Amino acid sequence: MVELIHSSWIIALLGALVIYAVPASQKAYVAIITIMLSALATSWLAVSALTGNAVSFIFWGGELMRDVRVSIDALSAWFILIINFTVITGVIYGSGYLRVYNETSRKLTFHWILFVLFHLSMVWVCMLQNSMAFLIAWELMSLSSMFLVIFDSNNPQTLKAGINYLVQMHISVIFLTIGFIWVYFQTGTFSFDAFTAYFGTHSNFWLFVVFFVGFGLKAGFIPLHSWLPHAHPAAPSHVSGVMSGVIVKLGIYGILRVITYLTTDYILIAEVIITVSVLTGLYGILNAAMHRDFKKMLAYCTIENIGIIGIGMGIGLMGLANKMPLLYYLGFGGALLHVLNHSLFKSLLFFSAGSVYQQTHTRDMEKLGGLLKLMPRTAFTFLIGAVAIGGMPPFNGFISEFLIYNGLMQGIQLDNISQIILFALTFAGLSVIGGLSIITFTKSFGVIFLGSPRQHLHHEVHEVSAWMLVPQYFIIALMMAVAFFPQFFFAVIAKIMVHFSPLNPMPEPLGFLAYSQLLQQISLYSLLIIVLALVVWGLRAWVTRGKMVSIAATWGCGYTAGNAQQQYTGKSFSKSLSKMFNFIVLERKEYKELGAGDIFPTPKRYVSHYHDFFEDILIHKFTNQLLYAVNYFKFIQNGRVQSYVLYGIIFIMAIFLLTIFNVML
Repeated sequence: MVELIHSSWIIALLGALVIYAVPASQKAYVAIITIMLSALATSWLAVSALTGNAVSFIFWGGELMRDVRVSIDALSAWFILIINFTVITGVIYGSGYLRVYNETSRKLTFHWILFVLFHLSMVWVCMLQNSMAFLIAWELMSLSSMFLVIFDSNNPQTLKAGINYLVQMHISVIFLTIGFIWVYFQTGTFSFDAFTAYFGTHSNFWLFVVFFVGFGLKAGFIPLHSWLPHAHPAAPSHVSGVMSGVIVKLGIYGILRVITYLTTDYILIAEVIITVSVLTGLYGILNAAMHRDFKKMLAYCTIENIGIIGIGMGIGLMGLANKMPLLYYLGFGGALLHVLNHSLFKSLLFFSAGSVYQQTHTRDMEKLGGLLKLMPRTAFTFLIGAVAIGGMPPFNGFISEFLIYNGLMQGIQLDNISQIILFALTFAGLSVIGGLSIITFTKSFGVIFLGSPRQHLHHEVHEVSAWMLVPQYFIIALMMAVAFFPQFFFAVIAKIMVHFSPLNPMPEPLGFLAYSQLLQQISLYSLLIIVLALVVWGLRAWVTRGKMVSIAATWGCGYTAGNAQQQYTGKSFSKSLSKMFNFIVLERKEYKELGAGDIFPTPKRYVSHYHDFFEDILIHKFTNQLLYAVNYFKFIQNGRVQSYVLYGIIFIMAIFLLTIFNVML
């Protein structure tokens, strides 16, 4: 078992060397083989851990990092398997997506080596049980993903997005470092076992808040989310799919890992998590509904789904606090299953969106339309992902959201009036999130794939290669497995949940697995309705086969010569919603509204774009004030060599004087 853990990084390093050596056309294939071998080794250990054979050993790391424990328990195993599957589909898709760059050998070498290291770092984040070693793996993950984001480094906006991401990830590291040092000074060790000692003798709330901020920056909870809408659109689509599918989930993993050590303050922490999560979900989906850049829209949908996962975690903590096993299993079980489900349908959607971008060279859905006829397979995969993310049967998104909804219904039956109100409001918020999600993807699919082209494209659009489609079919297959065989996944989650909180073990309730049977029936009946509709359509086609069919325009309200400009656009589809929530969804537009007397108005130019509320109100104001203050010190960097020599002399003299007067030794 230990040999398999070591083989993961040995394979990655050897693969990186081979990628450097082989020709540009072979680099992607080497990356695929390397990641598959590394994933096979760690997946074997993960499956073993889920069957009750957890792996744990001490890896010596020198004087600074004594007792570096490497461990794969059931929680780590769940995330490792999700990471491995998503990265494998991502690297296969990426090999087709980046095929046009085969002549830029140096850029591909750097990219695929970083992709291998990115995968390795994410897996080791889930295995390391030492604070210092964990931070090193976390930093490697952040740096490698940042360089993957700025693949198109010639674009200033891409570089800006990469720097923004890197700065925010280092703010995350600052909070995590504060939390780890806090524990170290109280316990004298960097081992994760110190959390048990600390939380057992101190207040749990404030230290948890520090870690929640640190991990929440990676996960994308508001107001810590602003890197996602910039990084995801800037990155290549296979990187976007992996980042949205799994890298944000490592923020969730970190929060769950800290939760496993909590001993008190369950209700207070749960109330904070649920409140922040509902607001995160609502904010994310509202912004997604407005944006016409389809990759930015998907980034905001990631924020929405992080909110849904957070609601599940809060419900689970409420179950832990109230000693209610069913509430505990529905909450944490729904959250863990939604981690898997979101990684599947969100990576699928990013891959489908990447296929559209590769063929059309635009992310603006207002310039598209009618792609269903030109890219039918991509339209199919996007539609599957859109229905799944909307939480509709018979797809996997419905399964995990059903558990969370039922957890909320169980919570409403508590005896505490404040908790009942919180659960009732959360239920209402989650319902609104679900409805807005359906609106968002109805708009997106309709505007991109249906209707007529809204703008002439200067190149031919055709279906993408099998290298880009096959990974999406594998994702759909696993999505359908979750939807139609939920018993298997419920059983795995139950094994994780039994020992999720070692100090407060919760026995598996009899009613938990019963939900899987109900959900399987719902999925089967939903599939039956779809099959019935297809049968009716097939019978109609068979009956009308060989008969003359006349096609004529329907009555169009007096407009018999319609054109593409008269179709619904993404802007018009969501305009009423944007006006309703204009206090939180900030629109900047260059247009003067028509007055009452403007009977024959002159031609006008209309430009509008949406701003992030928290970015505008918090981040930009802070950075602007910081730049304003720093400008007062611009005279220091004046470009004069004499000044820089003088600075050096002053520094040397200061050190000399401080040493003489024993201020410095």
